[in-house]
Amino acid sequence: MTLPPTPAPPPPPAPPTPPRPRSPLNRLRGHHIGAYGLLALAVLLFLVFSLVLPDTFPTRDNVSSILSNQSIPAILALGATIPIATGKFDLSMGYGLGLAHVMVMQLIVDTGWPWPLACLTVVIGGTLVGILNGVIVEYVRIDSFIATLGTGSMMYAVTGWITDGSRIVPGPDGLPAAFTGLYNSRFLGLPLPAYYVLALAAALWVVLERLPLGRYMYVIGSSRRTADIIGIPSHRYSVCAFAGSGLVVGIAGVLLAAQQQTGNPSVGLDYLLPAFVGALLGSTTIKPGRVNALGTVVAVAVLAIGLAGIGQLGADFWATPLFNGATLLIAVGLAGYSARRRLRSP
Repeated sequence: MTLPPTPAPPPPPAPPTPPRPRSPLNRLRGHHIGAYGLLALAVLLFLVFSLVLPDTFPTRDNVSSILSNQSIPAILALGATIPIATGKFDLSMGYGLGLAHVMVMQLIVDTGWPWPLACLTVVIGGTLVGILNGVIVEYVRIDSFIATLGTGSMMYAVTGWITDGSRIVPGPDGLPAAFTGLYNSRFLGLPLPAYYVLALAAALWVVLERLPLGRYMYVIGSSRRTADIIGIPSHRYSVCAFAGSGLVVGIAGVLLAAQQQTGNPSVGLDYLLPAFVGALLGSTTIKPGRVNALGTVVAVAVLAIGLAGIGQLGADFWATPLFNGATLLIAVGLAGYSARRRLRSP
């Protein structure tokens, strides 16, 4: 009996074609576009508005006004960057700003404290509130959104109790000139608050990029499990992040009181959205995929130039919240895309 021939085994499948590697030039070009695209956008916006509004926009007075008006939002955005580095959000910043500047006015105007002591007390108080937020989030284990929203609402209640819902207005002699000079003074032709922003950005850059504290915060924000495995005390550093945020809020409250020279119990909430827009949009530039101090400054510059330009073009009052809200959505989307791209890149 003749057996049928054994069929030949099928040929092995062809190996998958490896993806075509990107050339070093393309990788370098993509890196520069991602890292410095927002900075280029700031320059482009300034040039466009300068061409459209040649008599008012590219002037020294306008640049000085932008630097002065956007200093407090920039400081708050830098403060918001600190908890975000650990993956947390401090929604109490707007309420804390309102309480801080009201407390400064209360201590100087109604209590008669020397202004340096009043300012120092408010800054220390802001730091303590930040520590409280961190303890609630880390040790009571309440989500940062809910915890800081709750403490912020309580701070808003304290603000209303202190002011009884009305403004705190200084007497006929006004506020001490040295105190108002914290905001109104100029140095080398530029408003003094601009130097505060640069100093804070430089200090935050050193902490986040050059010190172990900042690197630990980035590890915690990237993977809490990894941070715990390698022995990073996540609770402690997260509390430090909230303390830093509270410290910055106290400083911003002092500057806001020196700027407005009245205690307005409802003014702080107007600064909350721009702060988070600046911090989140800043995570898409310089160091794409993570929040960073220099990126936050660039993002605030883009927002400041855009708002100043549309304001001089005669936009209605609703254009500002529309611009901030739309930019926040774009910032969150770009931040997520940058983070995913950073994880996929070899």
